[in-house]
Amino acid sequence: MSQERGNRRTKVGKVVGNKMSKTVVVRVDTVMRHPKYEKVITRSKKYYAHDESDQLSVGDQVKIVEARPISKLKRWRVV
Repeated sequence: MSQERGNRRTKVGKVVGNKMSKTVVVRVDTVMRHPKYEKVITRSKKYYAHDESDQLSVGDQVKIVEARPISKLKRWRVV
């Protein structure tokens, strides 16, 4: 898709799973400061993303963009 469609959210993460066909699991890490103790902590969340080429492997760094619902869990697409 070469056209921009509004203001879609994008995230950068690392591929942690690719066992499904045309789907990858991407872990996105967020560094934040603890509200009370002020210690820097890392929070992570997994996203299911659509990979049309089916060429990604575990450990690859990817950029994902928000998309329409593709399946029950997939709402992101690999750019």
